[in-house]
Amino acid sequence: MDDGTEQSMETLLRLLDLEEIGTATLQGGDASGEAERALGTRELRVFTGPSQRTPQERVFGGQVLAQCVMAAGRTVADVAPTRRIHSLHGYFIRPGDDKLPIEFAVEDLRDGNSFSTRRVHAMQRGQVILGMSTSFQEPAGGLDHQTPMPHVPEPEETPEPEHLDAGWRRRRLIELRHVEGDLYRESVEAAAASQNVWMRTRGQLPDDPLLHAAVLTFASDYTLLEGVLRRHGMGWLDPRLRVASLDHAMWFHREARLDDWLLYAEDSPSAQGGRGLGIGRMYSRDGLLVASVAQEGMVRVKGA
Repeated sequence: MDDGTEQSMETLLRLLDLEEIGTATLQGGDASGEAERALGTRELRVFTGPSQRTPQERVFGGQVLAQCVMAAGRTVADVAPTRRIHSLHGYFIRPGDDKLPIEFAVEDLRDGNSFSTRRVHAMQRGQVILGMSTSFQEPAGGLDHQTPMPHVPEPEETPEPEHLDAGWRRRRLIELRHVEGDLYRESVEAAAASQNVWMRTRGQLPDDPLLHAAVLTFASDYTLLEGVLRRHGMGWLDPRLRVASLDHAMWFHREARLDDWLLYAEDSPSAQGGRGLGIGRMYSRDGLLVASVAQEGMVRVKGA
């Protein structure tokens, strides 16, 4: 590995190495109603993690999502170590400040016979910047089918863009190779609202299923809204463009490693009202559907 690769892996692992710092108390209300009495007072476990600096000076959404997965999974592992995350649903509430660490308060909602449910509050300056619900499941058998993987060129036939400098590659902690060509320019040729992106980490990851799920979550936020831009011939460097993630949902079907190539097959079925929807399916290189993703984002064009 070259120095840039080593720095990328060190940064990624450092971001996801959360420290548990204590507990916090969540009040369920003034006990004036049945719902408030049912909630009562809850004790939350609190973790903290660093932020990666970005040119926009805002925390990358995929980072916060991934750190929430790590925090929730840490609390599940203590009571049910064989359970794996199978879904998450998160709302981006405020932009995060990339100069500050983030605290993650984990609410233990339920540990049943097969499933564990957690709610995570990601906070800066005492305000929630992202709220996420997650669910974990014991391994189980059952019916099995999947949508087949698209036929696309192999990742070795899809090189990284040569026009991007080394500094950009170090900041982008996941290696991305766009089958249909990247959008890191002011404009592209308008095309169908779909694309395929090969992705992997820039080095080997430890053998930790929770970490792999978190890294998969991290990577899932990079390109999912690009179908909206591609459909309208816009690139990320268009000065009129204003994009921000609003919510993010993910379902983990089969265990996967992102230190080997995965294909992210993406599509945007709709854009309207200053919002765009992205839908994605993640496949291992041998064709297994490992995860499905959905995200709505604010997509505004200044002056349009």
